[in-house]
Amino acid sequence: MSSVVIVGGGPAGLSAALFTAKNGLETTVFDTDGTWMHKAHLFNYPGIGSVDGSVYIETLRDQVDDFGVEREQGTEVTGVESNGDGFTVTTEEGDHEADYVVLATGANRDLAEELGCEFTDEETVDVDVSMETSVEGAYATGAMVRAEEWQAVISAGDGAAAALNILSEEKGEHYHDFDVPADAEELFGSLTEE
Repeated sequence: MSSVVIVGGGPAGLSAALFTAKNGLETTVFDTDGTWMHKAHLFNYPGIGSVDGSVYIETLRDQVDDFGVEREQGTEVTGVESNGDGFTVTTEEGDHEADYVVLATGANRDLAEELGCEFTDEETVDVDVSMETSVEGAYATGAMVRAEEWQAVISAGDGAAAALNILSEEKGEHYHDFDVPADAEELFGSLTEE
């Protein structure tokens, strides 16, 4: 089973984790809980009328936990390097190996720079529509790739795009994550109260 390490536990990182873990990839999220969502209140997120940013993040954490994501809460990543066969992600507790890495560290682009990712003239990480950087298998999302367009819904979409590209790579064809009611019933049991 391939593995994914995600650095950052905001909307982008948790969205990526949700899709990769749900579809069978071993997924670890390193989260220092520095997300801007703790200062936000969402009125502009599709499907949500109004929710406190911290409540939203807790809901996302519950979702990824339900799919078996290993969340390393409070663990800071101090380095990421390509090892030719994947990536080595370094924390104070030790090294972690992964086939793919998703950087979701808000506007902090230090790890992307250390990894050798190319940058744009606006000093953002240069990615394609799949959120893949110039380093194969490394993805950057959210505020790392946008000068000022910082919204939870955009970041979550970036995380999903990175995850779907990773899943497409793994499956050798374009992968679509499309759920139907039967999928929910299989995972969670009856959808209606009896």
